[in-house]
Amino acid sequence: MEGHISVETSLKWLEGLSKGMIGEELETITMEGLKVVQAQKGFIRCHFLVPNSVADKEGNWHVGAMATLIDTIGAAAVLSLIGLINISVQLNISYYSAPKIQEEVEIEAKVMAEKEILTSVVVEVRQKDNGKLIALGKQWMTTRSTSKIKLSEKSKL
Repeated sequence: MEGHISVETSLKWLEGLSKGMIGEELETITMEGLKVVQAQKGFIRCHFLVPNSVADKEGNWHVGAMATLIDTIGAAAVLSLIGLINISVQLNISYYSAPKIQEEVEIEAKVMAEKEILTSVVVEVRQKDNGKLIALGKQWMTTRSTSKIKLSEKSKL
């Protein structure tokens, strides 16, 4: 039952961002029009028509806007699994192509591993019509809560 609540919370959070009801202006502009098509514990798949508001000077999807979307969808996948919004501690993105404005893409975020207070998620952005990889994001996230950390453990640094 707890997992169902986490998925539902994740969906409500993404919907609020995509409709501009919650979040910062940067997030809401970047997420405008996002449609979640599949969601389960640790997994989110979305369709997204790249809006004019996130264009770079060449008419492509601005890589900063794409990075914001990758980070947010990754966080939503983690939220759907553990029920907490996490903080990105490492985010690596490889860009393979530059989609044009008004191109439809598919974004898929999948939790890959959990290790103590860290969670790993991979986010793929692909052209919807042919599946061609546009960008691949790999991130590690951690909770704001330190409740999982044992106070008796010493730093390994």
